[in-house]
Amino acid sequence: MKLRSATRLPLLLALTALAACATTAQRPAVPDGTRAQLAILETTDLHSNIRSYDYYQDKADPSLGFERAATLVRQARAQYPNSLLFDAGDTIQGTALADYQALVHPVGCAEELAMYRAMDALGYDGGTIGNHEFNYGLPFLAQVSDQAMNVDGVTSRDCAGPHFPLVLANVFSTRDDRPIYPPYAVLERTLRLDLDGRRVEAPVRIGIIGFTPPTIMLWDKRNLEGKVYSKGLVEAARQFLPELRAQGVDFVVAISHGGIDRSHYSPEMENANLYLAQEPGIDVLLLGHSHTVFPEAGRAGHKRFANIAGVDDERGLIHGKPAVMGNYWGKSLGIIELALLRKDGHWTIDTAATRSQVRDIRNADGSHVAPDPAIAPLVESVHEATRQYVATPIGDSDFALTSYFADVGDVTALQVVNEAQADYVRRYVAQSLPQYAALPVVSAAAPFRSGFGGASDYTDVPAGPIAIRHAADLYLYPNTLTAVKIDGATLKGWLERAAGRFNRIDPQQTAPQPLVNRSFSGYNFDVIQNGISYAIDVTQPAGARITDLRHAGKPVQPQQEFIVVTNNYRASGGGKFPGLDGSNIVLAAPDGNREVLIDWIRARQHLRRDRDGADRNWRFVAVHTRGPITFVSASGKLALAEAAGLAGIRLLHDNGDGTSTYAIDLAAPH
Repeated sequence: MKLRSATRLPLLLALTALAACATTAQRPAVPDGTRAQLAILETTDLHSNIRSYDYYQDKADPSLGFERAATLVRQARAQYPNSLLFDAGDTIQGTALADYQALVHPVGCAEELAMYRAMDALGYDGGTIGNHEFNYGLPFLAQVSDQAMNVDGVTSRDCAGPHFPLVLANVFSTRDDRPIYPPYAVLERTLRLDLDGRRVEAPVRIGIIGFTPPTIMLWDKRNLEGKVYSKGLVEAARQFLPELRAQGVDFVVAISHGGIDRSHYSPEMENANLYLAQEPGIDVLLLGHSHTVFPEAGRAGHKRFANIAGVDDERGLIHGKPAVMGNYWGKSLGIIELALLRKDGHWTIDTAATRSQVRDIRNADGSHVAPDPAIAPLVESVHEATRQYVATPIGDSDFALTSYFADVGDVTALQVVNEAQADYVRRYVAQSLPQYAALPVVSAAAPFRSGFGGASDYTDVPAGPIAIRHAADLYLYPNTLTAVKIDGATLKGWLERAAGRFNRIDPQQTAPQPLVNRSFSGYNFDVIQNGISYAIDVTQPAGARITDLRHAGKPVQPQQEFIVVTNNYRASGGGKFPGLDGSNIVLAAPDGNREVLIDWIRARQHLRRDRDGADRNWRFVAVHTRGPITFVSASGKLALAEAAGLAGIRLLHDNGDGTSTYAIDLAAPH
């Protein structure tokens, strides 16, 4: 009988340790001063992008995919005789295929999740749990990861899970105050090395410990509240590192689903690894969550980490400890070339000879590495089933719904979402919340796909038939619909926060100025519609940009009350919007935002631009600038801006990578 994961791992480690003891006599002693190299390989934020495929546009996309990252893994293993492979979380959610296995045709207990099946083909050594792992709820997560959780609502079952240990030290059950996953694990491995001209094997003992952002309690409040609680990274590390170090490990690898933030530490900190690295029991850090690369050495563009005290963005060190973050969606592989030195009978890390790097699936000439041929056959059936499902028709449109120009006023990809959300809540209020019947219902939506991932990372629903895959393109995440009650002052603060999407513009500057702040995520650029109108003055500092805020044509008063429809992430504090912390929620719907959109389109059947895509309710304050104001979008899309009625936009030049640089005349009528 297969052992449950709660007991299987300790027994496996014990058996491995016994095997190591049994073979010790056959291994020559490794003298102090011996050197070895161990490559630590990392994937992160795969988000179930197994195939190099865009389900929303129903076409291959060679710029992403685990099947191509797998090729990098095999190449690295051929290069490095000694290597370990880990994953830093946000693994099982993020594509239509993931939603299909979780929500449409839930995978059975005896069937391994497609993402884990693909990972097992590479033989991972361990991983952790990201924040998006909780999106489908604890029962689903417990099942697919085969983890016996002592948590309300979770039934302990012996299911098909990944063939590698998952560790998580900072999420605890409210039932017993114990972690819902093993907080750490000990790996017994063998190093192959040359010793006096002989090929010998030497044991190495590695500890791994996992962390996820404590803010999951806000982002997935509906799934987690009352069942689990989180601790800060530093607090959890101090709780469990002494136990782990007592296991006699040579070094400890922290697999932390988070990035690097120089802000003051707090136990609720989302990206706390600058402080985790200072804990004396941590030796190596594998990072994620931020959907970026660390180290950034040799890469063009903005350096996020170059000027943070304690961070070496060239060699990949945080407070002197090797670290790596391998990007997202299978686009890259993180590698730490760990230099080991034998000292006092144990392996230690020689930091001076250690370096980190991130290798991309995109080659220098613009091509991409070939996919690993072993991966696609493992998921072919669910891949095709997903394609068939998302092709199901639900309506049609006489205009294109796109986000190519959402940053400069095109609402075609947002208005239908806002109309669907507002319609749902208006009907719900009329039936179940009569105390709010007099309050206006408005809705917030953001362009989830706005170019962060490159030229193909935009919502693009062409005019014509609309299928489920198009709704998934319009609403990317499996959020649940949520409504909050706020006043006019909070509404203005909400929009001020969203206006952080833009850089401050100096009208007197003659050199080109980029309009969009690329470090501000597109999914935080909320546009609030349904009777709301406003202007954004990008010449003003952040927090003082929203002007002429009106509802139904009248100025919004600070004390005026509204119901705003959004999602569980935003309503519970996601994105750090003022006044949103979960305390003013009036409706936490059982339905997902995407499902609400699908039902609305089915009922609407025929979308028309004049009715469903022309509410350009916000504009830039007119300002004459001496130099061009620029932004980047996909190439060859200028006609879409013109069709949406956007004035003053022109093409500057093609960037040669599928994107182009455009200019906007802020003085033109918008």
